[in-house]
Amino acid sequence: MEKAIDRTGIKIGMWIFLYSEIILFAGLFVLYAVYFHFYPDDFVAGGLELNRIFGTANTLVLLISSFTVAASITAVSNGKKNHAIGLLLFSLLCGLTFLINKYFEWGAKFHHGLYPNSDYLLDSEPGLQIFFGLYYTITGLHGIHVIIGMVLLAISLVMVINNRVTAERISMLDNSGLYWHLVDLIWIFVFPLFYLVL
Repeated sequence: MEKAIDRTGIKIGMWIFLYSEIILFAGLFVLYAVYFHFYPDDFVAGGLELNRIFGTANTLVLLISSFTVAASITAVSNGKKNHAIGLLLFSLLCGLTFLINKYFEWGAKFHHGLYPNSDYLLDSEPGLQIFFGLYYTITGLHGIHVIIGMVLLAISLVMVINNRVTAERISMLDNSGLYWHLVDLIWIFVFPLFYLVL
């Protein structure tokens, strides 16, 4: 009974933390909506500068990784340790793939002068400057969350290997999985706002 109470408390604490993260990104999305209302044409022009192939690939990578993280939790719950280890390793590989894609995407934008306070953007319309300011702020913040999520998954992986995460003690992996699902959920909003803006 004591363990059940502890697990419930840990889960509630995690949900409260995730709620604060949702509020943070919701505020940024509202800011995006306000500026989009004033500069719709500039936002569309900015969206056309982004690579939809990179955006789509990263969306698929995160969706797949969200599934494999959930599957790893199920595997641990069913006592399939090796299966869970493989799934977590694959999830970490997906996270790394996302970051590598984002590195090349940002690099291409910097190469073409599409970054805050660049000469090109300073000579452009105000809405285009705001669009890329929001793009780097939101995707950069999301990238930091991806890194944090990968750290949590890596710690969970080590704990699974060392039998510190088991079917009876799964809170660390469970909460890491919830955080990773949040990372995925946020990107589901980021992708259409920036890459599919019409």
